[in-house]
Amino acid sequence: MSDVEEAITRAHHDEWARVVAALTRRFGDLDIAEEAAAEAFATAVERWRADGPPPNPGAWLTTTANRKAIDRIRRENKRDDKHKEAQVLHNTTPPEPLGAIDDDRLRLIFTCCHPALAVEARVALTLRMVGGLTVPEIARAFLVRETTMEQRITRAKAKIKAARIPYRMPSAGDLPARVSAVLTVLFLVFNEGYLASGPGTDPVRHDLTTEAIRLTRLIRALLPQDGEAAGLLALMLLIEARRPARVSAGGELVPLAEQDRGAWDANLIAEGHRLVRERLAAAAAGVAPGRYQILAAINAVHTSARDIRDTDWSQVLALYDQLVRLDPSPIVALNRAVAVAELDGPEVALAIVDRLAEALDGYHAYHAARADLLRRLGRSQQSRAAYDRAIELAGNTGETTYLTRRRDQLR
Repeated sequence: MSDVEEAITRAHHDEWARVVAALTRRFGDLDIAEEAAAEAFATAVERWRADGPPPNPGAWLTTTANRKAIDRIRRENKRDDKHKEAQVLHNTTPPEPLGAIDDDRLRLIFTCCHPALAVEARVALTLRMVGGLTVPEIARAFLVRETTMEQRITRAKAKIKAARIPYRMPSAGDLPARVSAVLTVLFLVFNEGYLASGPGTDPVRHDLTTEAIRLTRLIRALLPQDGEAAGLLALMLLIEARRPARVSAGGELVPLAEQDRGAWDANLIAEGHRLVRERLAAAAAGVAPGRYQILAAINAVHTSARDIRDTDWSQVLALYDQLVRLDPSPIVALNRAVAVAELDGPEVALAIVDRLAEALDGYHAYHAARADLLRRLGRSQQSRAAYDRAIELAGNTGETTYLTRRRDQLR
């Protein structure tokens, strides 16, 4: 990849959400914001290759996108309210701050997560508009077809426009009812950064994990008593702490068992553990933990062990048992099976995993887990077939490299 292509890719990762949020704030239309941003990035590809990247790529993209949006509005001859159009084009008065925290991207998240939209539509739309994820990436996160996801996002944008859903932070009284979908979105954005699925992207997208953590900190500041906001922040911090050890020099993902724990970020681990302890104290006082708090506690167990052999798998399994009661999804059952393998052996775990075949056949991690269990049982031919299927489905370059190596080590 050339220096210019790297600059364009980096700008897209860093600036997409900021540009879309700024355009939405000015024009109040998600379609205009998204299309103008896309046109600006397409223009950057052409111009920057010829002239080189500008000194301030973010400002260049924002200015170009604003011009593209204005050009589009002017081209639309069938708009009913010409006076309103003129105001949009020429009004440069800064809008008043809307809400307790003046953050364009957080406002955009709450707009996309309005309760008038179905939950799945809220999450998908926000991943597209705020996370900058492509439709194929979002479809993979939901395990649905790309056409299905495209329709879901299109309908959500149309609903926002038709219902005149405002671009603003909800009132303090509305926040608790709105925050659940927002946390789901931030978790999925973080997951895409933690294990990037886009073709040709880096195995780990630090821009996405950093932004997800930043926005989750803002949610935590808005709702300091919300246990799930604290739990999600703790979960992100404990996962992000392991990032320096997750990718080898050759670009291969390094599994938890093989990571250099001395390379983990001790400050992030300490902050994550402190948040987990706070939530454990709340649980002891009778406040039942939610999904993110339990996941954070699982990661606290992993990051407390100085060596993989020191991991308290009994505690991990007990936490997964608790999580299954809250979220009896096939993916949670799959992750629980990994802990079962450490305590009861791969044969017991494989029986659990095989029962998930119908639900998770299109999920690469299911086949990767099954391949590892079969390998440990000495069933090399079946393990190879499972690795082949995992490699076929995996979208992460580092993970594909790792799975290929493991498959090729089979005898």
